[in-house]
Amino acid sequence: MVHSFVFKGYPRNPNHAFIMSKDDVIQMEGTVTETLPNTVFRVQLENGHTVTAHISGKMRKHYIRILTGDKVTVELTPYDLTKGRIVYRAR
Repeated sequence: MVHSFVFKGYPRNPNHAFIMSKDDVIQMEGTVTETLPNTVFRVQLENGHTVTAHISGKMRKHYIRILTGDKVTVELTPYDLTKGRIVYRAR
């Protein structure tokens, strides 16, 4: 009897799945225009688009405060360009 073991997060056939690395994100600069509930912010990007962004885990861990008008760096995935993650707040 032959058993096929599949580890969590790994596909059976690596040719059929695309696993995205952390380098496949788009980083853009923007300004916080609005504070929404649950530490979510509306950010106006330099190119004029508006995205909804949440705070990254390290910023949350170190209690980095973000206010309206702050300049921030936002990471976007190529899959959904309307949502992002705030990874840096400029001083």
